[in-house]
Amino acid sequence: MSLRFKYFLSIMLFLAAAVTGSSASLEELIGAGRITELSAANPITEVQFRDPRPQLMPRDERLRRLINDATEALEPTLFVESLYRYKKPAASQKTWTEAERNALYNATLAISSLQGIEYFSVSRNRMHTFYETSTVIDGPDTKRPRPDPVYTTPPKELLIYARQKDLTFGDNIYQYTYYAYPDSLIFIQENLSSMSVGPIAVVRKNRLRSVVAVIDAGDSLLVYVASMAKAASFPGMNERVGRSFSNRAEAILSWFSKRADNALSM
Repeated sequence: MSLRFKYFLSIMLFLAAAVTGSSASLEELIGAGRITELSAANPITEVQFRDPRPQLMPRDERLRRLINDATEALEPTLFVESLYRYKKPAASQKTWTEAERNALYNATLAISSLQGIEYFSVSRNRMHTFYETSTVIDGPDTKRPRPDPVYTTPPKELLIYARQKDLTFGDNIYQYTYYAYPDSLIFIQENLSSMSVGPIAVVRKNRLRSVVAVIDAGDSLLVYVASMAKAASFPGMNERVGRSFSNRAEAILSWFSKRADNALSM
């Protein structure tokens, strides 16, 4: 074998490794202490007001940049984070395959599957419907319903619009931006209409960002949810919205777990 061929082969192997990628360990992503907290399979949640800073964000450079961009744009007065460890089914407890990643991507694109999910309402002291309706639309002006998109190969970046009727914050239009990487999937929700509680506009348009990151970690998926908003300030309103966002994050994590169960068992 010639030296030139050996050199060519080593370059090709390096490029192949770069394309397929390898997952980081949970300890690399969140540290040993956080792993202990997550061992009970319950999410960790932080709620902050006024000048919030991420407390639970995994060590992922792409996620860090997206969170930084969002906080700089919003200057949020409310920041709710949740961190969750999803243990993969026994047959999938290794770095995800391309087919598994693509199945998870399409599972998170299924906006219509959010319809009817529930969260625990503190004010009602019972489970309550989160989204009464949830539909992909062709655009924020025409609002014509579209089926959930499905991709054989996920694009690196995708923008879609959705109309979602929230029984607390009303009928709203959202923009979703999806990012697909070899070792992670990230999507961001932004409100394109004002979110109101009764006659009170609590979060004006373009003043909410919800970021969901799904990071491959070998036998687990690390799921991070951050919702940040520049919210109206009324006595007791921040605390109410903070509790609501926290419980809604748990509903999203429950929804994701069910979607992941189906995607990884195929």
